[in-house]
Amino acid sequence: MRGRTAILADPLLDRMLLSPDEIMDKVEELGAAITRDYAGKDLVLLTVLRGGLIFLADLCRHIELPLSMDFMSISSYAGGGAAVRITKDLDDPIEGRHVLVIEDIIDTGLTLHYLMGILRQRQPASLEVCTLLDKDARRIADLSIAYRGYCIPDRFVVGYGLDLGGRFRNLPFVATLKDEVMG
Repeated sequence: MRGRTAILADPLLDRMLLSPDEIMDKVEELGAAITRDYAGKDLVLLTVLRGGLIFLADLCRHIELPLSMDFMSISSYAGGGAAVRITKDLDDPIEGRHVLVIEDIIDTGLTLHYLMGILRQRQPASLEVCTLLDKDARRIADLSIAYRGYCIPDRFVVGYGLDLGGRFRNLPFVATLKDEVMG
């Protein structure tokens, strides 16, 4: 715990929002619900690199079903907006399979909404979303979220896969940043 305390003492971090225990309790709960709901189905867990990787790794170990995983990487076009460019596409086809998109956090929802449209064109048997964190106060796009971990306040958060300029992804907790960092 000494290392975690030292990391939390980083001058950019404000406070711990979710502890490692709170996160793992929610991951286990979500895994049990997914296990129940997808029993007997050809399940594919899909995440967008890099942020969702930590959550996916923990979640898949709490889903007591045969499943496969696949990954995409996307980047926004210059100028922002909801249009994205796929920089790494899926390795396997998803047609006729039950796809669960695993997200670390959903903010405005614009990128995920765009991605869901692309995935629907590939004709999966079903397409749903599981997110650990939902910042619904900033939602712009209309999204259906089948599995939601925590609704969080409209603050920039890091840890458990979430980063600031590549830093803090490895934290075992989720923390807010000090206001002056983002302000």
